[in-house]
Amino acid sequence: MSIKKSFSTRAVHSGQKPEKITGAHATPIFQTSSFAYGNYERGNKIFAGQETGFVYSRIANPTTLSLEAKMVDLENAEAAIAFSSGMAAISSVCLSLLKPGDQILALGPLYGGTEALFLNLLAQLDISYKESSVERLADDLSPKTKMIYAETPTNPTLKIHDLSKIAKFAKDNELISVVDNTFASPYLTRPLDFGIDISLHSATKYISGHGDVVAGIVATTKSYADKIRSAGVKQIGANIGPFESYLLLRGLKTLAIRMQRHCESANIIAHELKNHKAIKVLHYPGLKEHAGHEIAKKQMLDFGGMLSFDLGSKKSAQEFLDNLELFTQAVSLGDVDSLATSPASTTHLAVPLDILEAQGVSPGLVRLSIGIESVEDLLDDLGQSLAKLG
Repeated sequence: MSIKKSFSTRAVHSGQKPEKITGAHATPIFQTSSFAYGNYERGNKIFAGQETGFVYSRIANPTTLSLEAKMVDLENAEAAIAFSSGMAAISSVCLSLLKPGDQILALGPLYGGTEALFLNLLAQLDISYKESSVERLADDLSPKTKMIYAETPTNPTLKIHDLSKIAKFAKDNELISVVDNTFASPYLTRPLDFGIDISLHSATKYISGHGDVVAGIVATTKSYADKIRSAGVKQIGANIGPFESYLLLRGLKTLAIRMQRHCESANIIAHELKNHKAIKVLHYPGLKEHAGHEIAKKQMLDFGGMLSFDLGSKKSAQEFLDNLELFTQAVSLGDVDSLATSPASTTHLAVPLDILEAQGVSPGLVRLSIGIESVEDLLDDLGQSLAKLG
């Protein structure tokens, strides 16, 4: 009888076997651009898809294959594709599955880079998008609609969308459902379990966990994966390198224990800060007052390591950020180090002001990515900086 493996065990062992020639326990970095395929006939069959094998690292690499196999297991997917960045993953999904005249219904707020992609590049290709919500999907649906796109939780206001409702609406109307799972990671949420078609990540964040990789992941069915891989990897060339794949494999081994610490500390900090006089609004799905708290309880193992709050003005946000000592002012998130940023002045700068205002991404909003440092030290740092605001 085989052992039923928990997530933590799978994060360590999935996709990994001792290397056949040397017996190396850690997956080796196959740092090569091309592979010798032996003879004319075999090379022809591999390129034609009639035989498995490696010929060129843009198309497939053994280190990357190991990473993809691990993500298949952790996301409960049929297939996974690794990309050179999260934006490469998002772009490849859209460019491979949509055509001119199609429309995306986007459940915001969205990461600024995603919003800019929808507003600029896809618009040039006559692929439109419309801001919507779970409650308005039926009203916003049109003959052009082909995809529903959401984040869980959303960046940067931690809004929670009901994944089961999104999946059901998409299936009932023959739409493709896509969820950016970056903020949750597969440890906290697995969108495919709720009927979502495609789960994707900026693997730069929690999957890496150490702030030293830029990468993306798509997890989905084999039929969607074949289309996305053909366009994104083979044609666009947005493939990940073997060294980055190795670093992600290493980072994933500690994903569960890192996420536990991120969540534990973020929860303590959110509850400590929720009544602070300098904070106008605090966004954290672990708070009972959060509008999406009950949905988050259903679709998340815990409430994540991200939180954001509004200090009322750009001046207050700037002063607060500049007075922090332990938190590093930097974009990105999911690092073992705690990070802080003003989304309106950085990650969401390319988004029109009217959209930002409608989504609650004000100049006074500060986003925190809680690391694994001592939570007491982090609270001290936040407290001293807030105190200086008067």
